[in-house]
Amino acid sequence: MSVVSDIETEEESIVAFDDVTICRTCGVETTTPPRLCPICDDDRQWVPASGQAWTTRDELEAEGHSLSIDECEPGLFALRIEPKLGIGQTCYLACTDEGNILFDVPPYIDAEAVDAVTELGGVAAIAASHPHMFGTQMEWSAAFDDAPVFVCRADVDWVQRRGRTITTYFHEATPLPGVSIRRTGGHFPGSAVAVWTGADGAGVMLSGDSIGPVPRTGWVTFMRSFPNSLPLSAAVVRRIASTVSDLDFDRMYGNFGQQIPNGAYDAVQTSAERYAQWVSGVHDDLT
Repeated sequence: MSVVSDIETEEESIVAFDDVTICRTCGVETTTPPRLCPICDDDRQWVPASGQAWTTRDELEAEGHSLSIDECEPGLFALRIEPKLGIGQTCYLACTDEGNILFDVPPYIDAEAVDAVTELGGVAAIAASHPHMFGTQMEWSAAFDDAPVFVCRADVDWVQRRGRTITTYFHEATPLPGVSIRRTGGHFPGSAVAVWTGADGAGVMLSGDSIGPVPRTGWVTFMRSFPNSLPLSAAVVRRIASTVSDLDFDRMYGNFGQQIPNGAYDAVQTSAERYAQWVSGVHDDLT
C-alpha cells in the first residue's frame, strides 16, 4: 500500500507520496506494471495504437497536472484533472455531516489537491463506480487517514494495487450515514451507483458509467463499452432499471459531467424500456 505521511517542520507541512505507476490511457494505479494494462486490454477499453504507456505521479506533476474543483450544487463538488489525464473522468465529492465520500477517483493527486479537498471537509470514504474509475484510489486513501476504499466483490480482481483499506461488498454498502452504494452490474459485473441526499432533501444519484445521461434531456443509456459502442441486452438493461427502482433520487450526475437536473428516476425507467425494445427488435420496421 502507498505510504503517505505528514512531515512537520517549523516552516511548513509537506505531504510525501509514493511515486506510483499509472496507466496513461485509463489512469489507474498499479503496483508492478505488466506488459499491458489489463483494464485497457479489454473490449470495454483500448490500448493505443502507439502502444502501452506508463507514467508516474512525479512525471505527471512535472508535466503540470493539477486538480480542479467545481461546485455542482450545495455539498457536491466535481473533481477533474487538468490537462486531461486517462479517460478524463469527472469525479465527485459528496459532503455530509458525517463526512465526505469521494465517488470515482481522480488519476492524480498532489499536495495542493489534498489541501483543497481538506478545506471541503476531507475524505471519509472512497468508492468507484467500476474499474475504469479506480484512478489512484490507494493514494487518495492514504492521504486521508487510510479512508476505506469500497470495491464491489464482483470487480475486486480488477484492482491493480491492493492494501488493507480495500473494503469489499457484494450488492450494497453504506459507507457513510445517508450515502448508499448499489450494485447494478451491466457495464462491469460490479458496476455501481451511489445515492446521496442533497441539501434540499432530494435524492441525488452519482451514476458513473453504470447508467449514463446522454445529450437529450431526460434520457439515459446503458452500455458494455462506451468508447467501443458495445451494447447490453434487453434483459440486462431491464435488470439494471429494476435494481435501482426502489431508490429515491430526482437528480443524476454522470462521470463525464453529464447531468439530469430533475426527473432522473423516471428517465432511468423509461429509457431502459426504450433501449430494451430497440435491441430486442420491437422497432425493426423503422430501420
